[in-house]
Amino acid sequence: MATIKDVAKKAGVSISVVSKTYNNYVDVSEETRQRIFAVAKELNYSPNIVAKNLSSKKQMTFGLISSGVLNDNEKDNNAFDIFKGVYREISESRFELSIYLIDSQKQKQQSYVQYCRERNIGGAILQGIRTDDQYYTELINTDIPCVVLDIMNETANGMIGSVSIDNAEASKEMALHLLERNHRRLVIMTGTKETYVNKERMKGLEEALHVYGMKLSDVDVLDADFSEEMAYSLTKEYLETKQPTAFLCFSDLMAFGVMRAVKEAGFKIPEDVSVTGFDDLVFSGFTQPPLTTVKQDFVEIGKVAAQLLQDIKEKKLERQHIWVKHRLMERESVKTLPRN
Repeated sequence: MATIKDVAKKAGVSISVVSKTYNNYVDVSEETRQRIFAVAKELNYSPNIVAKNLSSKKQMTFGLISSGVLNDNEKDNNAFDIFKGVYREISESRFELSIYLIDSQKQKQQSYVQYCRERNIGGAILQGIRTDDQYYTELINTDIPCVVLDIMNETANGMIGSVSIDNAEASKEMALHLLERNHRRLVIMTGTKETYVNKERMKGLEEALHVYGMKLSDVDVLDADFSEEMAYSLTKEYLETKQPTAFLCFSDLMAFGVMRAVKEAGFKIPEDVSVTGFDDLVFSGFTQPPLTTVKQDFVEIGKVAAQLLQDIKEKKLERQHIWVKHRLMERESVKTLPRN
């Protein structure tokens, strides 16, 4: 493997001139710069970015740390859309972006601070982190600039930002959408209890029920852990003894499982049972019938997170939270019932 010394020797310049070329110093002529690049290409040389960052006073690499993405359902493109948003924003900045995929086991083996220090990460965006994850608890007192997605903690210290939609408000809007259409025999298909988004969506649901003089005990709640297959199994078993007028699901994946079980049980959507989701995945507009759901712009969420991280890093901001707009997508999976 060619070294910077090999490039300097063949280009007829000093090692420092090669270094200045790759660091965009203005005192290197364009002719010399192009000659060095040509030699580097010929020798298949590339500078060690990590070493370059380590030798600089400022850490110029941001990390997108994503937990659990390898276990995601193939229909779920949320993580990839977030990646796109983050990359588009960082690619136009002076920072480099590295993507790291982790799981809960890796979090136990190595602390968040160690993880960032060893890779010389100057700031991080964390996606897929739960409030009971080890990395989340370590974030509270870290001095490493970071932005977490779908979590908001107003008691956190240090340079911590967060980005999400208003999950409580979005869930409230969806619940009201069903209640306004006279649905009362509701089944709520919830996700993983430990996640911030699930707690917020439960909060919004209860607020909507309160508007109509109802309580959580007036509806049935099934916990499906954001799993399509679990939602399918729970719905199949539930429909053996009961027939609700609507399922309100905290994710599109769970809604897909519900729709499959409803149809297998011999019911029609929305004539017999209405179904709603949350996220607006690519497949949601192509189900039969198309799914009424809450749209999250995950590309925009990634972009806003990257913008916020740069601001925290450079302006030393603390505890910033940004809401990204959501949208209720009214499609054909919900029926308006007659008033009783």
